[in-house]
Amino acid sequence: MSTPAAPVPAALGALADQPRVRDLLAGAVTEGRLSHAYLFVGPPGSGKHEAAEALAQCVVCPSGGDGTCDECRRVAHRTHADVRWLEPGSASGYLVSQVRELIDDAGLAPMRAQAKVYVLERADLLRGTAANALLKTIEEPPAGTLFILCARSVAPMLPTIVSRCQQVSFSVTSPGAGVRAITRACAASEEEARVALAVAGSPARAVDYLRSTSRQQVRRLMVDTLDSLARADAWDVLLAAREIVAAVAVPLKDVQEAQEAALKETQDFLTASALRQVADANKRELTARERSGMMEALAAVRSLLRDVLVRCEGVPQPIVNGDAAAVVDRLAARGDTRAALRALDAVQIAEDSLARNVSPQLTVEVMLLSIKEALEWHPSFR
Repeated sequence: MSTPAAPVPAALGALADQPRVRDLLAGAVTEGRLSHAYLFVGPPGSGKHEAAEALAQCVVCPSGGDGTCDECRRVAHRTHADVRWLEPGSASGYLVSQVRELIDDAGLAPMRAQAKVYVLERADLLRGTAANALLKTIEEPPAGTLFILCARSVAPMLPTIVSRCQQVSFSVTSPGAGVRAITRACAASEEEARVALAVAGSPARAVDYLRSTSRQQVRRLMVDTLDSLARADAWDVLLAAREIVAAVAVPLKDVQEAQEAALKETQDFLTASALRQVADANKRELTARERSGMMEALAAVRSLLRDVLVRCEGVPQPIVNGDAAAVVDRLAARGDTRAALRALDAVQIAEDSLARNVSPQLTVEVMLLSIKEALEWHPSFR
């Protein structure tokens, strides 16, 4: 007789597109056998970060991850005092100072929950002294502390860190399965789901995207900007880049307000040093969210240009951006396959620039000018 599957906490229900991962984590949560450290490994868009968020909700939620309480909402907004999200402090990887700050913080008692969670994004960029410093803490973690490391591959990681974590592998779901998961989760058409998946990268993020008017407006702005590039001069491109960056920042206002409210609740219990650390962490979080929003905007451009490439190649398949078919046709009519590939290269360069902390404004300006040049349009300067 087969063993019945463990009940799935509501927070982990968001991982429907990764049933093996969902069931593994659900069993660990409901049976009280969570590891002190997990290593989530998989390519971008495979759901690692959604899983980290869901697991963190299960850990700090008094109901075991109901996904709707104040604690769970704070985790989702990344404003929970006991759930810290970290990403590399430099283009080359994590800074030693970041890891030392994490270690000091891990030694403090939780502020709201019974445990603390640390999520390290791009853990494959933990190297040298920073990696060795973290290793000691993972080997002998403070009680009530959970580490979740997210990495694209274990190859560049310190083998001893890998061996101290429970490794969980993620895979990218097929576009068809992703679209079906999105349409099951929200009232979206298949066309809307395809666009959302292309922009957001994973079904869970795509559902969030479809629930955000401001994020959808950013994508619409990117489409309109590409459509108008043929008539744009350098000044127009500068203004367009400024408008795009401002539009990406709109959703961050809610996050900033939530951070300020959370800080106000706890400031009477924190030392001046702790307050500075929280303020610095909040600033880093806003920067990370802005970079994520910019990456999403670039993904919208990449998706549209791939549709242009499909048109230029005469491939008999539906395009993703069906609602912008007229724009795709106009762009394809003005270029060819080689031009479309050069334009896509410009998007890749922009993504690399953002990863190196180049200014979003400058990054978008350069990308738009490069796309305009790639598609062989001749700028007319005023």
